[in-house]
Amino acid sequence: MGSVVIGEITVGYEDAGDREEDHRNESGREPLVLIHGHPFDRSMWRPQIAHFSRAGRRVIAPDLRGYGESSVVPGITPLETFARDIAGLLDHLGIERCVLGGLSMGGQIVMECYRLFPERIRGVVLADTFAAPETDEGKAGRRAMAERLLREGMAGYAQEVLDKMIAPSTIESRPEVAAHVLGMMTGTPPEGAAAALRGRAERPDYRELLTRMSVPALVVVGTEDAYTPVSDARDLHQRIPDSTLAIIPEAAHMPNLEREDDFNAALSTFLTTLPTPTSR
Repeated sequence: MGSVVIGEITVGYEDAGDREEDHRNESGREPLVLIHGHPFDRSMWRPQIAHFSRAGRRVIAPDLRGYGESSVVPGITPLETFARDIAGLLDHLGIERCVLGGLSMGGQIVMECYRLFPERIRGVVLADTFAAPETDEGKAGRRAMAERLLREGMAGYAQEVLDKMIAPSTIESRPEVAAHVLGMMTGTPPEGAAAALRGRAERPDYRELLTRMSVPALVVVGTEDAYTPVSDARDLHQRIPDSTLAIIPEAAHMPNLEREDDFNAALSTFLTTLPTPTSR
């Protein structure tokens, strides 16, 4: 665990695994950087950090601004701001290129990172996310939710959405996962969550960008995801020239926690099939 000042904020992050097996090593195994969704923190990637760091890969998971141990900046946080924070962390850690993954809002931040600095990205992982811009109705809904969270706090919202974030069967069979997800949501500062909601309402349309993506991509989705259903994942898969689609059974919006073995297996296969820099 660590923290670093990037611009006007402090960013908390996890940095685990063998740092020799990174972009400087001739094996070409660049670090895996994982971006959490809303309203979570870097601990949502705990199973992946443990699994892939044990396997010898360096894994980095930051807390986005407004979440976890990173600074809270009220107002509005565009996806571009999140992406530039990620670039600043990579600079601090001396990482030139990485495999970049994200879930939900984190996946949209990955797309924004690819828009801004594609040369630093060797492969992408897009989990339970979508590329289309927000509708007028969606914009109004996100802005209204931002005001509600500032007014009421996170607890009521967290209880309402728990059975959409993870499948009801997961809540029943794995109460420790439900407790983790609920704890992340209730622990998120309302000001940070509201700023992200306002920024996400104004996100660009990434659909055309995906058709020009020149790196391999893994698209992952849970079969029970109501927020970003399988149809959204299939759309991403069809748009990205070099992509693989992994559909995780009996999981909703967070398959990396609900079915971590299946998620890790799909991600491991993807990572091992990435071409080395010398063969690209």
